[in-house]
Amino acid sequence: MIADRLGAHLYKFPAELYIIMCVQTVFFIPAGPSNLGMQTTLSENMEDDMERVSLAKELSSTTYPGRGIVIGRTKDGKKAVTAYFIMGRSENSRNRVFVEDGEGIRTQAFDPSKLEDPSLIIYAPVRVLGNKTIVTNGDQTDTIYELMDKQQTFEQALRTREFEPDAPNYTPRISGIMHIDNGEFNYAMSILKSNNGNPAACNRYTFDYRNPVAGEGRFIHTYMKDANPLPSFEGEPTWVRISGDIDTFTNMIWNNLNEDNKVSLFVRFIDIETGKYETRIINKNK
Repeated sequence: MIADRLGAHLYKFPAELYIIMCVQTVFFIPAGPSNLGMQTTLSENMEDDMERVSLAKELSSTTYPGRGIVIGRTKDGKKAVTAYFIMGRSENSRNRVFVEDGEGIRTQAFDPSKLEDPSLIIYAPVRVLGNKTIVTNGDQTDTIYELMDKQQTFEQALRTREFEPDAPNYTPRISGIMHIDNGEFNYAMSILKSNNGNPAACNRYTFDYRNPVAGEGRFIHTYMKDANPLPSFEGEPTWVRISGDIDTFTNMIWNNLNEDNKVSLFVRFIDIETGKYETRIINKNK
């Protein structure tokens, strides 16, 4: 007999049945060698659907996630992946493009005559320091680069910064760092944000991912949804699937960002064995 206790009740089932439970649903699968694979596959699929999510679905679920960073590993395990996108609601925010700058990129005004306040929109989102690739949504890229070059850690560098001073949104500073060395790949992500909209306190979170699993990644963005004021991202970076080659992946992200609000996208695939990389940039303004 197979018995399982749920609450105060004891449920008994015939020995010829396997039991798979998911939340409040019970699936009965007849015993037998031919159904063992079905049991395993069903269990894996339920776990996959319950936790790891479609990046395309996550991107398209809101009209304004703001700025976002994705870091992960390709399905074949051979390449480290990162993506960074920017969006905008105001004319000033939408008046931008990504341009290559050495091994990284920077933002610049598409039409310089329309540029208003450049302080929070013109910066270098991506810089490379040796075997480290830094990706952020602001000028903290330079802070991380300069202080890590002086042997400080990613976390120590970010302790010198806070969320952006753009009241009443107090946009979080989101950052990522990828470390590739001797065929090994690790990464970390960070968010600095106000205390639930209260600028009197800065809440700091760092998420460290060692030996990332193939076909998986994490996605962090500045805002939970489009609102006034804009609510800051909450929780751990979202666990997402990583699939496709660089062009497929790039197009998937771009096509699932809101058409009105998307501005620019950067994607890079880095070979974990050699350190060589491929980059794609898409700008709405052309």
